[in-house]
Amino acid sequence: MTPSPLVIRPSEAADLPAITAIYGWNVLNGTGTFELDVPDEAEMSRRRDDVLVKALPWLVAERDGVVLGYAYANHFRPRRAYRFCLEDSIYLADAARGQGVGTLLLAELVARCEAAGARQMLAVIGDSANAGSIGVHRALGFEHTGLLRSAGWKFGRWLDVVLMQKSLGLGDSNAPADAA
Repeated sequence: MTPSPLVIRPSEAADLPAITAIYGWNVLNGTGTFELDVPDEAEMSRRRDDVLVKALPWLVAERDGVVLGYAYANHFRPRRAYRFCLEDSIYLADAARGQGVGTLLLAELVARCEAAGARQMLAVIGDSANAGSIGVHRALGFEHTGLLRSAGWKFGRWLDVVLMQKSLGLGDSNAPADAA
């Protein structure tokens, strides 16, 4: 039997329990986030609202009504000069790993950010051994730009942070129309 198609769509408030559970699993079991305490649904709602109020995308991937993962983009840093540079975040349910869900989420996220006028996208990847995330980003044209050695301590060991970057649209070839 052929599996139902995967749907990538904007997140809704009704997705917050699934988003919170997915992130919670990643906090407790993964090194892709250096967060140590699982945020509750109210905090995840606040984080989502912070992204959406900036007119930035927060997407989910779902199949048969089940959210398998989510991705969002936010400004790399809060200062105005960074407004054309976004950082992506992608989290998957454990059962969704290795099925191409992360690649599809990231591809749609990049397309939406590019359409919104972003010029650069950064990946700040927890754990230099995070081959899945590094591979997904590389497959979509991100280039390795740096390594922060032993930047985090989780699960009784030091973890690196891998920095990757992709130019969007015209990149840095000219000034944005609204660069004032």
